[in-house]
Amino acid sequence: MKTLVNFIRRSYQLLVAGGNSLRSPFLLFLRVYFFWQLFMTGQGHLAHIGKVADFFVTLGIAFPSLNAYLSSIVECFGSLLLIIGLASRLTAVPVAVTMGVAYLTADFEAITSFFSDPDKFVKADPFPYFICALIVLVFGPGRFSVDALIKWKLGEPRRRGTEGNSFGWSSQTPTKLKVQN
Repeated sequence: MKTLVNFIRRSYQLLVAGGNSLRSPFLLFLRVYFFWQLFMTGQGHLAHIGKVADFFVTLGIAFPSLNAYLSSIVECFGSLLLIIGLASRLTAVPVAVTMGVAYLTADFEAITSFFSDPDKFVKADPFPYFICALIVLVFGPGRFSVDALIKWKLGEPRRRGTEGNSFGWSSQTPTKLKVQN
C-alpha cells in the first residue's frame, strides 16, 4: 500500500513539474498568437479611424472620435507590448478594460446571457483578447519576455520556491521535486 501511495505521489510530482515547465512556453504562445491578431485589428482600426468613429456613434459612445483613437491605440500598441512582454501586467489592464467596454457596448447581449447561454459570451469577438489579457495580468508574461530579461539583468534576488513569483524561478536544486498546489 505504501508503495502505491509513493508511486502516486511521485507521479503527481512529475505531472506538476511538467506543467510548471510548460508555463512560460504556453504564455508566450498565448501572447504571440492572440495579441498579434489584436495588433492587426488595431492597425486596421487606425487605418480607417473614421469608420470606427462612425460605428462608435451608432453605439452611443461619448466622444466617438477620441474613444476610437484610444481603443485603436490600445489594441495596436498595447498588443505589441504584450507580444514582446514589456510592461505586460501594466499593459494588460487597458487591453482588458478596452475589451470589457467592447463587451458592454457592442456585445451586451453576450454579457446578459452569460449564465443562460454561455456560448454567446465565449463566441463574442472580444473574448479571446479579454481572457488572454486577464491571464497575462494574473500570471505575468513568463520567462520568455522582455520583463523577465529586465528582471534578470537587474539581478533581482531569486526567492525560495515559486510562491508569489510570476516567472516560476526557484533557487532550489532540481534534485528533489516539490509539489505545488
